[in-house]
Amino acid sequence: QVQLVESGRGLVQAGGSLRLSCAASGRTFRSYTMGWFRQAPGKEREFVAAIVWNSGNTYYADSVKGRFTISRDNAENTVYLQMNRLKPEDTALYYCTTSRRTSTRDLDYDYWGQGTQVNVSS
Repeated sequence: QVQLVESGRGLVQAGGSLRLSCAASGRTFRSYTMGWFRQAPGKEREFVAAIVWNSGNTYYADSVKGRFTISRDNAENTVYLQMNRLKPEDTALYYCTTSRRTSTRDLDYDYWGQGTQVNVSS
């Protein structure tokens, strides 16, 4: 019922920037919150950032606070993740997802994109 398509994968040097996009579509789009999670090889999926659709309130993991910015375009049902001052530790597969509640827990999110790869070299 909901399709999420991420774009913006790439390779960037440490200290550089990258912008990810996620376009949401479906017969009815009833998401309350949209967010980004990431997963590095051999590690668990972890919360990165989330935005409440109506209010625009944002939430960030401590590891990315001050460096990443999440935003949305209401008309296009698109969420963005602007990543600045990237570190090698940010290398991961990034997933766009949506939830009907405000949460930083992956179990509270209902629909997931296929992921987009971000590699940060030192």
